[in-house]
Amino acid sequence: MSGPADPARSGELPDGAVPWLHDLGRTIARHLYRPAYRLRVAGMERVPRTGPVVLVANHSTMIEPQLLFGLLPRRSVFLVKDEMFDAAAGPWLRRIGQVPVTRGAPDRTALTTATGVLARGGLVGVFPEGTRGAGEVTSAHHGAAWLVRNSGAVVQPVAVRGTLRPPELRRRRLRPAVDVVAGEPFTLEVGRGRSGLADATEHIRGTLADLVSRVDATRHSDREEKQ
Repeated sequence: MSGPADPARSGELPDGAVPWLHDLGRTIARHLYRPAYRLRVAGMERVPRTGPVVLVANHSTMIEPQLLFGLLPRRSVFLVKDEMFDAAAGPWLRRIGQVPVTRGAPDRTALTTATGVLARGGLVGVFPEGTRGAGEVTSAHHGAAWLVRNSGAVVQPVAVRGTLRPPELRRRRLRPAVDVVAGEPFTLEVGRGRSGLADATEHIRGTLADLVSRVDATRHSDREEKQ
Protein backbone atom coordinates (compact mmCIF):
# COMPACT_ATOMS: atom_id res chain seq x y z
CA MET A 1 0.00 0.00 0.00
CA SER A 2 1.35 3.42 -0.87
CA GLY A 3 1.72 6.45 1.36
CA PRO A 4 0.14 9.85 0.76
CA ALA A 5 -1.25 10.17 -2.73
CA ASP A 6 0.82 12.02 -5.31
CA PRO A 7 -1.59 14.64 -6.74
CA ALA A 8 -0.19 14.16 -10.24
CA ARG A 9 -0.68 10.40 -10.12
CA SER A 10 -4.10 10.76 -8.52
CA GLY A 11 -5.15 12.69 -11.61
CA GLU A 12 -4.74 9.49 -13.61
CA LEU A 13 -7.97 8.23 -12.00
CA PRO A 14 -11.57 9.41 -12.47
CA ASP A 15 -13.14 11.80 -9.99
CA GLY A 16 -14.33 9.95 -6.91
CA ALA A 17 -11.69 7.23 -7.05
CA VAL A 18 -9.59 6.54 -3.96
CA PRO A 19 -5.92 6.22 -4.99
CA TRP A 20 -4.78 4.05 -2.09
CA LEU A 21 -7.71 1.66 -2.66
CA HIS A 22 -6.80 1.52 -6.35
CA ASP A 23 -3.23 0.55 -5.44
CA LEU A 24 -4.46 -2.02 -2.93
CA GLY A 25 -6.70 -3.49 -5.63
CA ARG A 26 -3.73 -3.76 -8.00
CA THR A 27 -1.75 -5.65 -5.35
CA ILE A 28 -4.62 -8.10 -4.78
CA ALA A 29 -5.15 -8.62 -8.52
CA ARG A 30 -1.43 -9.18 -9.07
CA HIS A 31 -1.48 -12.26 -6.85
CA LEU A 32 -5.10 -13.43 -7.03
CA TYR A 33 -4.74 -15.94 -9.86
CA ARG A 34 -1.21 -17.19 -9.27
CA PRO A 35 -2.42 -20.28 -7.37
CA ALA A 36 -4.71 -21.22 -10.30
CA TYR A 37 -2.50 -20.37 -13.29
CA ARG A 38 1.14 -20.39 -14.35
CA LEU A 39 1.40 -16.79 -15.45
CA ARG A 40 3.93 -16.03 -18.17
CA VAL A 41 4.24 -12.27 -18.55
CA ALA A 42 6.28 -10.64 -21.31
CA GLY A 43 6.76 -7.19 -22.77
CA MET A 44 5.52 -5.11 -19.86
CA GLU A 45 8.65 -2.98 -20.17
CA ARG A 46 7.12 -1.71 -23.44
CA VAL A 47 4.14 -0.10 -21.69
CA PRO A 48 4.75 3.66 -21.49
CA ARG A 49 5.15 4.63 -17.84
CA THR A 50 3.79 8.13 -18.31
CA GLY A 51 1.47 9.97 -20.66
CA PRO A 52 -1.92 9.09 -22.14
CA VAL A 53 -2.29 5.47 -23.26
CA VAL A 54 -5.25 3.56 -24.70
CA LEU A 55 -4.62 -0.09 -23.92
CA VAL A 56 -6.45 -2.60 -26.13
CA ALA A 57 -6.70 -6.28 -25.21
CA ASN A 58 -8.57 -9.36 -26.34
CA HIS A 59 -11.33 -10.79 -24.15
CA SER A 60 -12.24 -14.43 -23.51
CA THR A 61 -13.24 -14.60 -19.83
CA MET A 62 -13.83 -12.41 -16.79
CA ILE A 63 -10.22 -13.02 -15.80
CA GLU A 64 -8.41 -10.85 -18.37
CA PRO A 65 -9.44 -7.47 -16.88
CA GLN A 66 -8.32 -8.50 -13.42
CA LEU A 67 -5.02 -9.92 -14.65
CA LEU A 68 -4.20 -6.78 -16.60
CA PHE A 69 -5.24 -4.51 -13.74
CA GLY A 70 -2.75 -6.27 -11.47
CA LEU A 71 0.10 -6.89 -13.91
CA LEU A 72 0.36 -3.52 -15.64
CA PRO A 73 3.29 -1.42 -14.40
CA ARG A 74 1.11 1.66 -13.80
CA ARG A 75 -2.37 2.63 -12.70
CA SER A 76 -5.10 1.74 -15.16
CA VAL A 77 -8.74 2.64 -15.69
CA PHE A 78 -10.84 0.06 -17.54
CA LEU A 79 -14.20 0.44 -19.22
CA VAL A 80 -16.31 -2.22 -17.49
CA LYS A 81 -19.81 -3.33 -18.53
CA ASP A 82 -22.35 -1.47 -16.47
CA GLU A 83 -24.05 -4.66 -15.23
CA MET A 84 -21.04 -5.23 -12.98
CA PHE A 85 -21.79 -1.98 -11.15
CA ASP A 86 -25.28 -3.18 -10.26
CA ALA A 87 -23.80 -6.12 -8.33
CA ALA A 88 -22.13 -6.15 -4.93
CA ALA A 89 -18.78 -5.23 -6.51
CA GLY A 90 -20.16 -1.95 -7.89
CA PRO A 91 -19.06 0.40 -5.07
CA TRP A 92 -15.60 -1.21 -5.01
CA LEU A 93 -15.19 -0.82 -8.78
CA ARG A 94 -16.06 2.87 -8.57
CA ARG A 95 -13.71 3.52 -5.65
CA ILE A 96 -10.78 1.91 -7.46
CA GLY A 97 -11.50 4.09 -10.48
CA GLN A 98 -13.13 1.80 -13.01
CA VAL A 99 -15.72 3.23 -15.44
CA PRO A 100 -19.13 1.70 -16.25
CA VAL A 101 -19.97 1.49 -19.94
CA THR A 102 -23.23 0.50 -21.62
CA ARG A 103 -22.66 -2.19 -24.23
CA GLY A 104 -24.33 -2.22 -27.61
CA ALA A 105 -24.63 1.55 -28.00
CA PRO A 106 -22.30 4.58 -27.90
CA ASP A 107 -21.88 5.58 -24.26
CA ARG A 108 -20.85 9.24 -24.28
CA THR A 109 -20.68 9.46 -20.49
CA ALA A 110 -18.14 6.64 -20.27
CA LEU A 111 -16.12 7.96 -23.20
CA THR A 112 -16.09 11.49 -21.78
CA THR A 113 -14.88 10.19 -18.41
CA ALA A 114 -12.18 8.13 -20.12
CA THR A 115 -11.12 11.12 -22.22
CA GLY A 116 -10.70 13.15 -19.03
CA VAL A 117 -8.44 10.46 -17.59
CA LEU A 118 -6.34 10.48 -20.78
CA ALA A 119 -6.16 14.28 -20.76
CA ARG A 120 -4.54 14.03 -17.32
CA GLY A 121 -1.98 11.53 -18.60
CA GLY A 122 -3.67 8.30 -17.53
CA LEU A 123 -4.03 4.85 -19.05
CA VAL A 124 -7.46 3.63 -20.16
CA GLY A 125 -8.06 -0.05 -20.95
CA VAL A 126 -10.56 -1.10 -23.63
CA PHE A 127 -11.66 -4.50 -24.91
CA PRO A 128 -12.46 -3.67 -28.56
CA GLU A 129 -14.45 -6.87 -29.12
CA GLY A 130 -17.04 -5.53 -26.71
CA THR A 131 -17.88 -8.90 -25.18
CA ARG A 132 -16.29 -12.20 -24.27
CA GLY A 133 -15.66 -14.79 -26.97
CA ALA A 134 -12.82 -16.74 -28.51
CA GLY A 135 -10.55 -13.74 -28.02
CA GLU A 136 -9.22 -13.79 -31.57
CA VAL A 137 -10.35 -10.19 -32.25
CA THR A 138 -12.27 -10.91 -35.45
CA SER A 139 -14.34 -7.76 -34.88
CA ALA A 140 -14.01 -4.51 -32.95
CA HIS A 141 -16.06 -1.52 -31.86
CA HIS A 142 -15.03 2.10 -32.44
CA GLY A 143 -14.51 3.12 -28.79
CA ALA A 144 -10.72 2.77 -28.72
CA ALA A 145 -10.27 4.70 -31.97
CA TRP A 146 -12.63 7.42 -30.71
CA LEU A 147 -10.56 7.80 -27.54
CA VAL A 148 -7.34 8.03 -29.54
CA ARG A 149 -8.81 10.65 -31.86
CA ASN A 150 -10.00 12.78 -28.95
CA SER A 151 -6.89 12.47 -26.79
CA GLY A 152 -3.88 11.81 -29.01
CA ALA A 153 -3.05 8.84 -26.79
CA VAL A 154 -0.58 6.11 -27.70
CA VAL A 155 -2.13 2.68 -28.40
CA GLN A 156 -0.79 -0.25 -26.36
CA PRO A 157 -1.87 -3.74 -27.54
CA VAL A 158 -1.83 -6.62 -25.05
CA ALA A 159 -2.72 -10.26 -25.74
CA VAL A 160 -3.93 -12.64 -23.03
CA ARG A 161 -4.21 -16.34 -23.90
CA GLY A 162 -4.88 -19.44 -21.84
CA THR A 163 -7.75 -18.31 -19.61
CA LEU A 164 -10.30 -20.08 -21.81
CA ARG A 165 -10.42 -23.87 -21.53
CA PRO A 166 -9.79 -25.47 -24.96
CA PRO A 167 -13.02 -27.09 -26.23
CA GLU A 168 -11.29 -30.42 -26.77
CA LEU A 169 -10.54 -30.73 -23.04
CA ARG A 170 -13.29 -32.05 -20.79
CA ARG A 171 -11.71 -30.56 -17.72
CA ARG A 172 -9.26 -27.75 -17.11
CA ARG A 173 -5.63 -28.71 -16.65
CA LEU A 174 -4.09 -28.18 -13.23
CA ARG A 175 -2.55 -24.68 -13.24
CA PRO A 176 -2.64 -24.11 -17.01
CA ALA A 177 -0.21 -21.62 -18.52
CA VAL A 178 -1.63 -18.16 -19.19
CA ASP A 179 0.38 -15.80 -21.36
CA VAL A 180 0.10 -12.03 -20.97
CA VAL A 181 2.12 -10.33 -23.70
CA ALA A 182 2.41 -6.59 -24.31
CA GLY A 183 3.20 -5.68 -27.90
CA GLU A 184 4.85 -2.56 -29.24
CA PRO A 185 2.95 0.67 -28.51
CA PHE A 186 2.15 2.79 -31.54
CA THR A 187 0.73 6.15 -32.50
CA LEU A 188 -2.32 6.36 -34.74
CA GLU A 189 -3.70 9.19 -36.81
CA VAL A 190 -7.50 8.92 -36.76
CA GLY A 191 -9.22 10.63 -39.65
CA ARG A 192 -12.43 12.61 -39.53
CA GLY A 193 -15.93 11.18 -39.59
CA ARG A 194 -17.12 7.61 -39.38
CA SER A 195 -14.79 6.51 -42.16
CA GLY A 196 -11.81 7.75 -40.16
CA LEU A 197 -13.01 5.87 -37.09
CA ALA A 198 -13.63 2.73 -39.16
CA ASP A 199 -10.14 2.80 -40.69
CA ALA A 200 -8.47 3.37 -37.33
CA THR A 201 -10.58 0.68 -35.69
CA GLU A 202 -9.51 -1.81 -38.33
CA HIS A 203 -5.87 -0.85 -37.78
CA ILE A 204 -6.24 -1.42 -34.03
CA ARG A 205 -8.15 -4.67 -34.56
CA GLY A 206 -5.61 -6.02 -37.04
CA THR A 207 -2.62 -5.13 -34.85
CA LEU A 208 -4.16 -6.75 -31.77
CA ALA A 209 -5.33 -9.83 -33.72
CA ASP A 210 -1.81 -10.26 -35.12
CA LEU A 211 -0.33 -10.13 -31.61
CA VAL A 212 -2.87 -12.73 -30.41
CA SER A 213 -2.01 -14.94 -33.39
CA ARG A 214 1.71 -14.74 -32.63
CA VAL A 215 1.14 -15.64 -28.98
CA ASP A 216 -1.03 -18.58 -30.07
CA ALA A 217 1.73 -19.79 -32.44
CA THR A 218 4.28 -19.69 -29.62
CA ARG A 219 1.95 -21.58 -27.30
CA HIS A 220 1.32 -24.22 -29.98
CA SER A 221 5.06 -24.61 -30.57
CA ASP A 222 5.66 -25.02 -26.83
CA ARG A 223 3.03 -27.77 -26.64
CA GLU A 224 4.53 -29.64 -29.58
CA GLU A 225 7.98 -29.55 -27.99
CA LYS A 226 6.61 -31.09 -24.80
CA GLN A 227 4.86 -33.95 -26.63
